[in-house]
Parts: sequence; structure tokens; C-alpha cells
Amino acid sequence: MDLYRIIYSSQPFGYDEAALAGILVDARRCNERDGVTGALVCRRDVFLQLIEGPRPRVLDTFERIRRDDRHVDVAVHLSGPVPERLFGGWAMLHDPAASWFEAAKGRPADWLAAADADEISALFTSIAAKATAAPAR
Repeated sequence: MDLYRIIYSSQPFGYDEAALAGILVDARRCNERDGVTGALVCRRDVFLQLIEGPRPRVLDTFERIRRDDRHVDVAVHLSGPVPERLFGGWAMLHDPAASWFEAAKGRPADWLAAADADEISALFTSIAAKATAAPAR
């Protein structure tokens, strides 16, 4: 199978807990249907998301995400083929920025602006390692 991954960030528009819950429900439903997995790290000021799966499905998923009016300023940090999934057991893992704070030393927005693709990938690798002990969703 041709696995593909995209990592992007965006700024939430009208963020609150209800909006986040809706995003997670939609993502999990669509991802399960399409064979896409991933993780969403979120704060009030920024979303950082990894999506992975069969290339056509990931590209379709990303186009749907880009059109979503619950966020603006979508920026791709990494995209390309990968040998395996990081979040194979997760339709969409929600990480409430705890891992990000560790990596960013409390300054996620500054960290993201200065981070390169390897640093952002390392963040998701760390999140995936921690998630392996938790039940899949």
C-alpha cells in the first residue's frame, strides 16, 4: 500500500470545546470510513495535525480539511510517502497540547514558527510513542 502523510498547522476560527468536539467527531467518522489515521494537537490559537493513509485518501481528506471554515491560514509543514503509519490504531488521536508544551518549552506558537519538518515529525513520533499505551479510538 502506498502510504502518505501530511502534517499541517492552521489557526482555529471560533474555537471552543464544542467546536473541538465537533471536529474530532467528524474526523473520526470520515477517517474510519476512508482508512485514514492521525493525530490533532490543538490550542485556542493553533491546530497542528498529522494525517496518514493511502495517498489518494489522504489528499482527499486534506482537501476537505482545507475547505473547512472552522480554521484559517492552513500551512503544510511536511508531506510525502512514508513506510508505515505512526497512528495506525487511531482514527484521530486528540493530544490537548501537553506533548507540544514539552517540546516547545511553553511557547508553542514561537516553536512552530521556528521548527523545521524534522522537529515537527519528532513531536508526532513522541506523541505516538505515548499513545501506544492508551486504548485506540
